[in-house]
Amino acid sequence: MLDADAGCDCLVFTMKTKILAAFIGIGTAVIFTGCVNTVGGTHSPAVSFGQDSLSGSYERSLDQVYRASLQVIQNDGTLVTEYIPHDTTNTVRAFFGKVNDRNVWVRVEAIDPNRPLTEVTVQARSKWGARDIDLVHELEKEIGLQLAR
Repeated sequence: MLDADAGCDCLVFTMKTKILAAFIGIGTAVIFTGCVNTVGGTHSPAVSFGQDSLSGSYERSLDQVYRASLQVIQNDGTLVTEYIPHDTTNTVRAFFGKVNDRNVWVRVEAIDPNRPLTEVTVQARSKWGARDIDLVHELEKEIGLQLAR
């Protein structure tokens, strides 16, 4: 009777191995599939995939649209960093900020340097990587209203 559970060691080892393999598989899936490119040329963790950015074109110079975009982010949240993406020229500027505890990236690009036509692209995600298309839409419209002033 005392030796009756001696045959269960193999079963326990097999269960522990399967559970460990499941955790490793889940962890690997989260690590390798949870990253998206931002409009500013950087990478960010992501949980939900799909549309997380909107663009708008304005007949204004790059500097005017960039200043309006900065003003909107500073009014609604906090500007964290400004930069020129690595693989671009001076006709593209970008910045990163926080609005309503969301990470917000804004890219401003001169579409046609010969005439004042500039595109602004706004992207927002929560700190856990979930997209926030409502905030993106709101910020893009506020940039347009800021330019109309």
